[in-house]
Amino acid sequence: MQSPDLDFDATDWVTLARYADPTQAMVVLGCLKAAGIPAAVADVHTLQMHSLLAGAIPARLQVPADWARQAQAVLVAFERGDFALPEGADLPFDDPENPKRAADDHTV
Repeated sequence: MQSPDLDFDATDWVTLARYADPTQAMVVLGCLKAAGIPAAVADVHTLQMHSLLAGAIPARLQVPADWARQAQAVLVAFERGDFALPEGADLPFDDPENPKRAADDHTV
């Protein structure tokens, strides 16, 4: 089942990258979504439940075929380190009294 915020036919999706570590796949997913690119990670739940399968069933980072070029550019920038924070960087919070609530309202 596909996420309700992704309004694309399942046949339109292509695999951009594969990751043995589902956490890394989710980090890159976040970069793509922050760039406004619709994306999803397939098989991440299987890997979280059965980590010994990571070599056989990697998490697949997927995007709609029409977005593949833009997504590839974001992936290259991520791998180059363009999104890395400087050493010792402090992240600002909207609410200093509640550090769990960062700028993103969906943060828990």
